Amino acid sequence: MKFDTVIIGGGLAGMVCGIRLAEQGRRCAIVSQGQSAIHFSSGSFDLLGALPDGTAVDDPLAGIAELERVAPQHPYAVIGSGACAEYAAQAPEILRRAGIPVVGDSHRNHYRISPMGGMRATWLTIDGYLTAEDGGRLPFAKVCIVNVEGFLDFYPEFIAEEFRKRGVECGFGSVNLPDLEHIRQNPSEMRSANIARVFDHEENLEALAAKLRTLGAGYDAVILPAIVGINRSDSFETLRAKVGMPIYLLPTLPPSIPGIRAQQSLQRRFRALGGEYFLGDTVVAADVEAGRVRRIFTANHGNMPFEADNFVLATGSFFSRGLVATPDRVVEPVFGADTVYDADRAQWYTLRFFDKHRYQAFGVKTDAQLCAVKDGASIGNLYCAGAGLAGFHPVQECCGAGVSMLSALFVADKIINGK
Repeated sequence: MKFDTVIIGGGLAGMVCGIRLAEQGRRCAIVSQGQSAIHFSSGSFDLLGALPDGTAVDDPLAGIAELERVAPQHPYAVIGSGACAEYAAQAPEILRRAGIPVVGDSHRNHYRISPMGGMRATWLTIDGYLTAEDGGRLPFAKVCIVNVEGFLDFYPEFIAEEFRKRGVECGFGSVNLPDLEHIRQNPSEMRSANIARVFDHEENLEALAAKLRTLGAGYDAVILPAIVGINRSDSFETLRAKVGMPIYLLPTLPPSIPGIRAQQSLQRRFRALGGEYFLGDTVVAADVEAGRVRRIFTANHGNMPFEADNFVLATGSFFSRGLVATPDRVVEPVFGADTVYDADRAQWYTLRFFDKHRYQAFGVKTDAQLCAVKDGASIGNLYCAGAGLAGFHPVQECCGAGVSMLSALFVADKIINGK
C-alpha cells in the first residue's frame, strides 16, 4: 500500500497532522493500535498554563516566547514562538471544521471547571462546558446541581463545596427514567457513555428536559454531568432549547463524553477528507535505508507493507506505549529512535505522586525539523509529533494538548513544503 504520508498513532497529534495533510490533498493513512488519550479528556485543550519553574501563565503566547529563553529544549522553543502563534490561531479552526466547537483565546487563558469543581487554567474548551473568565468567580449566584440516580462518577457535594467558596448558593436534584433502570441493574454499566446512549432517544431527552425545568425553577442555572450527546451532535443544543434556561455541562471521570465525541469527530473528518484509518493495528517492523524510512509492516497486514514518502511518529508517551521504560533506559519501540532520559534511574521520579517527575519530560530525540534521530543521525522523512517529544512536562506546564496540536501542524507544514 502506497501513501504520501503514513502516521503511526491516532491520538490528537496524529489526527490533527493527518487532517491538515488531507486538507491539502495528500493521501494519508493513520495506523492506530487502540483508543488514545483523547478518549479520556475533559473537554478542554491546554496551550500553556505554567513555566518550567511553576510560574503561572495568563498569556500563553507570551509564555511561549519566554520558553525560548528559559527552556530551549521545549518543543515550543524548537518550533519557535512566531510559528507557535500561527499554529495556535489555526488549531481552533481545524477542530471546528471537524465538528468540535471550541471557545478560547491563545492570548488569555480562561478557567475550566474540573470534575471535582475546582478551576484549572486552559486555552480552548468545547462549547457548553462550564468555564469562567476569572479564577475567583462563576457566572451565576444560585445553581442547581443535578445528577442521575446511581451515577457514581459525578460528585455534587464536592462540586458544591468548591462553588460555595466562590459565593455561589447550591441546590441539588436527581433524575431517573425507566430506561435507566436497565443499565442500573449492573453497577459497572452505570457509566457516562451508557447513560448518554439512553438520552440519544428523543423521548428520553424530552423527559430529561421536563425534569430539569422543574428542578431549575428559581435558580440561575442548572449544572449537569456530561451525559448527553455521544451519538447525537444536537443533543445538548436541543436540551438547552427545551429547558429554556442556562445549562452547563461538567466533565466526569473517564471515560468522558467530550473525549469520546472529540475522538469520533476527528476520525470522521479525517475519513471524509479521504484519509484511511487503520484501527487496532500495530507496527511490528520498519525498513530504514540510507537515512530514510522506506516501509513499515504491521501485525494485521503481514507481508503487505505500508510505503510512503514521509512517516510521522505520533505514538505518544508511556501511557500509550509510545515510550517503554526498561530497568536502565527508555526505548522508542517502533524504530529504535534515540531517546532523551536520565542515566540514573533513581532520578526518574520522586515518592510524591503530584511532584514534577523527571520521567515526564523524557522522549524521542529530534532535530530542529522534529525529525527523529537514530544512532546520532536524523532520519530525514521520519517526523515526531505529540506526547512522545522530549523536553516538556505536559501536566505541570498544562501544555499537553497544545504541544500535540502545534507540533502536528509544524510537522505537516514541513511535509507539505518539503522542509
